[in-house]
Amino acid sequence: MEFATGALGTLLPKLGQLLKDEYNLHKGIKKDIEFLTGELESMHAALRNVGEVPPEQLSELVKIWARSLRELSYDMEDIVDTFLVNVQGTEPPNKRSAKRFIKNMMNFFTKAKIQHDIGQEIMDIKERVMEVAERRDRYRVDDITPAKTFIVNAITPAKTIIDPRIASLYTNVADLVGIDETREELIMRLTKGDDDMCAQQSIVSIVGFGGLGKTTLAKAVYDKLKGQSDCAAFVPVGRNPNLKKVFKDILIDLHKLMPFGLESLDERQLIDKLQEFLKNKRYFLVIDDVWDTYSWGIIKLALVENNSGSRIIVTTRTHEVATEAGQVYKLHPLSDDNSRKLFVARIFAGESKASNHQSYEVSDWILRKCDGIPLAIITMASLLVGKPREQWSEVHRSINFGNKENRQVENTMKILSFSYYDLPSHLRTCLLHLSVFPEDYFIAKRPLIWAWIAEGFVHGRQGISSFEIGEGYFNELLNRSMIQPVEKGEWAEEIVCGCRLHDMVLDLIRSISSEENFVTVLGNNEGVTLSSQGKIRRLALQNNNRNLEACMNMEQVRSFISYGCDIGKGVPLSCLKLVRVLAIHSRGIKHRHLRHLQNLLHMRYLHLNDETFCGDGEFIEQIGTLKFLQTLIVDGMNIGGKVVTRVGLLTQLLCLRFKHSVDILPDGIGKLTSLEELMIRYHGYSEKSLRRFVKELGSLRELRVLIFEALWMDVDRVVQIEMVESLRKLEKMEHLSLCYFHSSVPADTEAWEAAGFLLPRHLRRLSFRSISFTRFPSLCINRSRLPLLSHLFLRVHDIDEQGLRIIGELPELRDLELQVLRPTTGVPWIPVIGTTDSTGDGYLLFQKLRRCSLWSREVGFLLSTKDESGGSVSLRVRSVEASMILGSEWKGVCSGIGGVTPTLMPSAQKLDFTVRARGFNNSNENSGDWGSLDLEYFASVKNVRVEIDCEDATAAEVEEVEAALRRAAEVHPNRPTLICLGTGKGK
Repeated sequence: MEFATGALGTLLPKLGQLLKDEYNLHKGIKKDIEFLTGELESMHAALRNVGEVPPEQLSELVKIWARSLRELSYDMEDIVDTFLVNVQGTEPPNKRSAKRFIKNMMNFFTKAKIQHDIGQEIMDIKERVMEVAERRDRYRVDDITPAKTFIVNAITPAKTIIDPRIASLYTNVADLVGIDETREELIMRLTKGDDDMCAQQSIVSIVGFGGLGKTTLAKAVYDKLKGQSDCAAFVPVGRNPNLKKVFKDILIDLHKLMPFGLESLDERQLIDKLQEFLKNKRYFLVIDDVWDTYSWGIIKLALVENNSGSRIIVTTRTHEVATEAGQVYKLHPLSDDNSRKLFVARIFAGESKASNHQSYEVSDWILRKCDGIPLAIITMASLLVGKPREQWSEVHRSINFGNKENRQVENTMKILSFSYYDLPSHLRTCLLHLSVFPEDYFIAKRPLIWAWIAEGFVHGRQGISSFEIGEGYFNELLNRSMIQPVEKGEWAEEIVCGCRLHDMVLDLIRSISSEENFVTVLGNNEGVTLSSQGKIRRLALQNNNRNLEACMNMEQVRSFISYGCDIGKGVPLSCLKLVRVLAIHSRGIKHRHLRHLQNLLHMRYLHLNDETFCGDGEFIEQIGTLKFLQTLIVDGMNIGGKVVTRVGLLTQLLCLRFKHSVDILPDGIGKLTSLEELMIRYHGYSEKSLRRFVKELGSLRELRVLIFEALWMDVDRVVQIEMVESLRKLEKMEHLSLCYFHSSVPADTEAWEAAGFLLPRHLRRLSFRSISFTRFPSLCINRSRLPLLSHLFLRVHDIDEQGLRIIGELPELRDLELQVLRPTTGVPWIPVIGTTDSTGDGYLLFQKLRRCSLWSREVGFLLSTKDESGGSVSLRVRSVEASMILGSEWKGVCSGIGGVTPTLMPSAQKLDFTVRARGFNNSNENSGDWGSLDLEYFASVKNVRVEIDCEDATAAEVEEVEAALRRAAEVHPNRPTLICLGTGKGK
């Protein structure tokens, strides 16, 4: 299904399905279906042509014709789907059993009634199609020539990967757009008076219109200053904010985890809790995108003035808010020079490229029209990436900027509109769908792609799953800068787990969606009438608690999404008879609100999220009737013991995710042979249930993602070996995460390997969190077995040089978290990682590693030779009583051999390790210059996080460690951000 063609793309195959013998339709009905199929195929082609033409180039008559045909296609698909649901409702048809099911269903629907209903509806549709066909000829729709686009590849490859330029664009954007001067000026304003004993709270507000880079500048300052405060938070507010959510987000950011009982607090209690938390702390907050003075006034109540030198940045589009908040910093557009730098960096990934005279003229013209607005520059540059420069002039000729009062905003919207129409039709559809989400909302990638599949926007092809193709669509939208990537956590590397929309992009797609009746969004108790909107196909409610049943016809709603609404006051589920996609992200869900779930037989996608819900899972028992359900996601809901007892009946499930823990494992999980993604957190104690579940996993041959956690059970070796035997059968696995939190039984590496422990070659992410191997499992984790592995979390009791070298040889490894629980005793140094010699002839190991987290009692570095001709540096795990972290064995080797510093992990940007404060100084008598701690071996490091073990240490010893770490960061050329965390009790 594509926006431009309505439901025709999915309807035509279904019409062909009705002609099959098992449905036993009358010949007259079959003839009508054949007629409709022929007519609609030609109309489908005409509608695709119309969809390629920008709307301003179409006559109003053609727009009306296209809209009426799209609406007709939705009505037709509803009729066909209802028929298929009636005859297939118990289970899907197949070649052996379809006729038997039809015969059985006659007990409920007589053959005469079924055929009469479908026959009459087909006749009615035929009349409507003939009317549309007549208007098509009258309006000469077939004479329309699609506008020439600049798409190099109209079909997005299923394996599209994220453009590597995107990560640097957003994470290092300060370097790209030349905001060093503005960043330093803002820092100076914030830190003025820091030398005072009782420094006052400092507030600076950044003001400017959308797309100018306010958030980017605030983030650059935040990243540089947050390490100088006791705690820090960066929180978006947005239009029509839910202030309770804003306060909770601040608290979560400050705590770095969810404080207990937070969900039950009201606004006043949240303000009290924030004041209590901040009263003795030097804090740094960024309150991003504030739209009104009322919201700022309420937020300001929680930000206590404690004379600790706290800093606050507010970003806003309105001068009224900026003036109310504090010092006003007006952000101006980029200079011509910086505009060109950003433009070139986006197109050529920062490389200097010579331009011919023609392309220089075109780029100069484009930059003048972008007028220094970073969002506009990035968007326009994204259009030109990968295109021959000869085509740049075509882009130039195709843009027609207006000359309105607010020229900058209007021109930016025009650029975004041009970028939208440059997208292939399937990407336009997926982008428009994002208009259902609230402003500043984090959109999780995987649920989004499953929703696209349920909507019919994505279809698999031979050898390529629907999800893979949908992920390609997502990545292509990232590459075109239409959505902004969000990585998973501050310390997770290169895991784009979702996206956000810039406000101006959201405004654009909402405008298009509303005009074409693709999505209806109602916020803040807005209402809508049939006269203004016609039939509503997709409805998104945002903080809207009106009873909408009385003011609109809900029977044609195909997608219903609710955010922050009281579902009991909104739309009863009984009204949503044709809904395919249902997502409820609300508080106060009760069993009575879900009692009609079993009647929503068209359902393909169900996502429920309510952290206040607590029940016995009665509604889950009901969903056993939803035979077409493909995706079931339950977040933040304590749904109790009956939660998954009937999941085994949902044989068309592709995705099953229970993010909250369950105390009973699913019955019949092995029957879900189409399942591709499974997440379950089990907090029960039944060994019998666990063993049955583990054995049945081996039947899920299509599984690509498995995340399983046993929270309380002591998983013995019998169950471990049964898991090994099941995993051997899952050859399509790409992401495997197993966690046994309370298991005291280590994973016997020899026993696992004897049982045939092998991992699939397609595996990209592997996490054995809380599973401790007796030694490194080298037979299944190596470069020949796992050539694509990019993320590895592993716990081992012991590891030798060979095991660590095998890890270092993994060619695609980007993220490593390694816990060595009990390093070998009696050996002073265990070589771990070799790198390059001083000639730079090539890195031997860890070539692509970007994040390294090493958890062991002792870690250090050693220069392997004092030869003047060359040398290499090795990472070592030390097993002596005292700790030495990041120290070299040879005095003065920090500058390297012959003045050349050896490089360790050439791409590593984030380091994470532990250090014991007790005995820190004594362990370093022969360990070199602790003023640098040899951090310069990491040429690319930008972030360092150290957990200081304070057990039995004095305050002076802890301070000495912190001072050494600060010196190491200060002398490094990159001046990396340093975060120190203390654990254990000191003396």
